[in-house]
Amino acid sequence: MGLRKKYKKEVLKSLKHLNSSEHKLLETMTQLMLLKEMKESGIVLQKGDTFSFNDDIFDYSPDKTVRKIAKLRRRIQKTMLDLVESNELKDEEIKFLA
Repeated sequence: MGLRKKYKKEVLKSLKHLNSSEHKLLETMTQLMLLKEMKESGIVLQKGDTFSFNDDIFDYSPDKTVRKIAKLRRRIQKTMLDLVESNELKDEEIKFLA
């Protein structure tokens, strides 16, 4: 395997790790907001309940921790995009990011 292929393989591996971290941060922010808002508002969720929201909801959270995690998550997303663009990765190589 040539150096270029090895390099690309390492970039893709990094993207997979960043993607996993970004997803975990989203789960954590959602959980933190739900726990705080449920406690403050007396909201009770039943099994099977669902909800939806826009990503920017985290930017306006009264919880400083949630806002900091949101900022970190955006930086990770930007870094991932920069890595894809600067390494000219093709759609089939990054389909795991979809």
